[in-house]
Amino acid sequence: MSAVIYPTTNLTATEQLNIARGEGIYVYDQQGKRYLEGMAGLWCTGLGYGNRELIDAISGALETLSFSHTFGGKTHQPVIDLADKLAAMVPTPDAKVFFGNSGSDANDTHIKLLHYYFDIIGKPEKRKIITRERAYHGVTVAAGALTSLPANLAHFDAPLEALGILRTDHPHYYRGALPGESEAEFVERITGNLERLIVAEGPETIAAFIAEPITGASGVIVPPAGYYEKVQAILKRYDILFWADEVITGFGRTGHLFGCDTMNIQQPDMMTFAKQLSSAYYPISASIIRGDLYEPMVEASAQVGVFGHGYTYSGHPVACAAALKTLEIYEREGIYQHAAETGAYLQQRLAEFADIEAVGEVRGAGLIGALELVEDRASKAPAADLAKRTAQACQDNGLIVRNVAGNALALCPPLVITRDQVDEMIGTLRASLEQSL
Repeated sequence: MSAVIYPTTNLTATEQLNIARGEGIYVYDQQGKRYLEGMAGLWCTGLGYGNRELIDAISGALETLSFSHTFGGKTHQPVIDLADKLAAMVPTPDAKVFFGNSGSDANDTHIKLLHYYFDIIGKPEKRKIITRERAYHGVTVAAGALTSLPANLAHFDAPLEALGILRTDHPHYYRGALPGESEAEFVERITGNLERLIVAEGPETIAAFIAEPITGASGVIVPPAGYYEKVQAILKRYDILFWADEVITGFGRTGHLFGCDTMNIQQPDMMTFAKQLSSAYYPISASIIRGDLYEPMVEASAQVGVFGHGYTYSGHPVACAAALKTLEIYEREGIYQHAAETGAYLQQRLAEFADIEAVGEVRGAGLIGALELVEDRASKAPAADLAKRTAQACQDNGLIVRNVAGNALALCPPLVITRDQVDEMIGTLRASLEQSL
């Protein structure tokens, strides 16, 4: 084995698949075997692999300005253009944009911005953040504290109390409903729990509520109708900010431009982006806040002498150029509409798995979906071993999927996938599942 410490990996089972190259929606291992990349890498390669226009844009940017930082009054045109582009796209009012390198550090930035803002307006006690059970928001120290998945918390001693992290119910009806409880009753109960948590903690101590509109690593959970409407009403009642983590759901993934559009989340106060922002061709993330949250920071930074937060690569000119070209291609080539249409077809094909007894639930939206595998439908007992076997069978058969949340198989192909390629993906998935039963 090499000297690499591998991320999110069983360290007793490293280096099992060595990817050598990629083309379109396919990747190839060192022996030349082809795999349909059914996870768009890690939910991120929206344009697939080897997009020549994007590669040329990155190469040109490297030749023009290979690096320049944005500290101390320095700037460059790509960072200005990208910030203005995103501000015009997002539903957050009068948006201001801070750039980083990953979804994790973008969520870390948001925690710091919340502390900074409420401190300078004289409400330093308003610092707690409500996340949800089964949430995933990154793995840095602060963002990792927002994450609720056991494997991401075990042994890391996350500073939950120090950061004021609170947890409320996950909105997964299939797993969370009480016997005989309707979806509407489930929503009423868990949002009622949210409100009781807020009242018990004191709304004057709570800064924000964070949620992925549709989750990724926790199993592609699509909340029931009415959930976000009730959540938003509660947050507004108690003056708590809504923080939308769009790292996976942004830029067409769910069948709309943003996951907030798909799930009827109105004007989020904060948004987090990464992954498909540059189709993963260059690392970049964006932390977006309302303009009125930014304004008090200006004078406060002047009093201190500097706004004391930032990364060496914040607004890296090549990363910004990559993101700008990615967004241009998405718009010019009609990728959002294509993803919506092909995504509807994918959901139609996934629904066909409902005839398999081991599939307890099929869920998703647009070009993201999951099958929840169970021992039997009556007990809903998770079939984790079956999910693991099926994921391996898929790989053996030339399809990359991801086993998430223990017993779910996730799909999240590049946005450029065609209907014929959806058929190929679904055919291989079904054959691999049947082979594994």
